[in-house]
Amino acid sequence: MTLRIIATGGTFDKHYNELTGQLVLGKSVLPTVLERARLTQTFVFEHLFALDSLDMQEQHRQQIRKACDDSAEDSIVIVHGTDTMCDTADVLGNAGLLKTIVLTGAMIPYEVLNSDALFNLGFAMAAAQLCPAGVFVAMNGQIFPWNDVKKNRDTGVFERR
Repeated sequence: MTLRIIATGGTFDKHYNELTGQLVLGKSVLPTVLERARLTQTFVFEHLFALDSLDMQEQHRQQIRKACDDSAEDSIVIVHGTDTMCDTADVLGNAGLLKTIVLTGAMIPYEVLNSDALFNLGFAMAAAQLCPAGVFVAMNGQIFPWNDVKKNRDTGVFERR
């Protein structure tokens, strides 16, 4: 089994800009993260785009859907911003693709101390190998079906609807 890992941006991929003090998107950290994880599982990495999920439009979600549909791999992990991850999961779930698609992200950028990024990615990769065909969100050590998940903005965690 080969996994496809698709980067779309989000907090996971943000970098600290020393000059402005802001977190910004740029070159994906995922190649470095995947090397650090010392994977023995074969994978294909695809950098689709680098967007904050709040800037994501329907055309971007359709681009993600097309990338999943066109993928030769049946197990797919999508690294996505957490703010609109559930919206993209809805698009993918309603598309009815016969693949296992797992969306994940991070509340704290990979490059920032105490980030949840590496754990969430590893957890999502395991979920993509173990879950049946369907669309899932893997966050906070839990796997949620696409149609029963929401981000609780008060607590900063994902939970069932």
